Amino acid sequence: MTNILLFPFPGKPQMWQLLAAACWMLLLGPLYGYHRKGSTTNPEANMNISQIISYWGYPYEEYNVVTKDDYVLGIYRIPHGRGCPRKAQRPVVYLQHGLVASASNWICNLPNNSLAFLLADNGYDVWMGNSRGNTWSRKHLKFSTESPEFWAFSVDEMAKYDLPATINFIVEKTGQKRLYYVGHSQGTTIAFIAFSTNPELAKKIKIFFALAPVTTVRYTRSPMRKLTTLSREAVKVLFGDKMFSSKTFLNQFIATKVCNQKLFHHICSNFLFSFCGFDPKNLNMSRLDVYFAHGQAGTSVQNMRHWAQAVNSGMFQAFDWGNPDQNMMHFHQLTPPIYNVTKMEVPTAMWSGGQDRVADLKDVENLLPEITRLIYYKSIPHYNHVDFYLGQDAPQEIYQDLIMLMEECF
Repeated sequence: MTNILLFPFPGKPQMWQLLAAACWMLLLGPLYGYHRKGSTTNPEANMNISQIISYWGYPYEEYNVVTKDDYVLGIYRIPHGRGCPRKAQRPVVYLQHGLVASASNWICNLPNNSLAFLLADNGYDVWMGNSRGNTWSRKHLKFSTESPEFWAFSVDEMAKYDLPATINFIVEKTGQKRLYYVGHSQGTTIAFIAFSTNPELAKKIKIFFALAPVTTVRYTRSPMRKLTTLSREAVKVLFGDKMFSSKTFLNQFIATKVCNQKLFHHICSNFLFSFCGFDPKNLNMSRLDVYFAHGQAGTSVQNMRHWAQAVNSGMFQAFDWGNPDQNMMHFHQLTPPIYNVTKMEVPTAMWSGGQDRVADLKDVENLLPEITRLIYYKSIPHYNHVDFYLGQDAPQEIYQDLIMLMEECF
């Protein structure tokens, strides 16, 4: 359920190195000209999602989707590729990001290496979602983001409310009854929950493409396991009970004034990918400023507690609200329900990585027998958690087969 993550544990060496570098650039950069020497800031590092799409010459549309529990989600559409006339019936593809991330994941590389752009150029009507609580979905019809009520959610609500609202909106807008679903990490978690518990929603999916699939995380090797050792009280003291890991001015400054310097590429990449791993040989290091600027879009502390619960329990289970009365109110039973993936009847294609610290192969291997309609599976030995959308060889390792499976489904 994770993605690029800047995790604020105190004492992290890379954090202090980055802060020192940021101060150095701020105070001494103009004096010694370091803001000009060896630095190239990609313009997308200072853009929002719509601006990035437009920058590369693609058409875009923005919409707000209101869920049944009154969250307002920002979603984006690339209706066709560059220079391609709009056709009435382009097949629809929906892309869902992972934890603390956003729709920018699918467009932060060059067009020939970004899944959203590649799909648009191959004749697809591309839609990109944003989970509640991230930068582009931080509105509610009743609650302010200052209230704890706004942040009382995890993947349970994303699957129960966000996904149905978004998919139903797309179906109504396009006039197409079914679409393709591509999820990465938490984007697969939401789908596994929704498609196994909501049969009517599942009928609207042609194929579910799961990149770095996550249900159980018993064997995860991410350093985020440290979060699981903290009590609920300690989590509240350290992180509060609202937003977790959101984009800040400091992040933006570090992205555009520090991480654009070759001198700091090593520090920036180690910090940015410290909890999910990365392969510098398979990463476009010249775009670290873009990755850093768009890498964290935020979620709720409760969602992170749910992740920690999954690590500790080893089960694919709804969020434990802490006492039987609360659980009874939310689930009509004393304990959180277990999600049964075998009830999902959507044709599913999966890709996993041999170097993935988050979606460990052991967890994926335990998941495979539960997929009742598995139509394709590929394990990529050298892949880590972010290679699925950032890897320079992702078009060859994943996207060409993904598109081929779509074309065979026409």
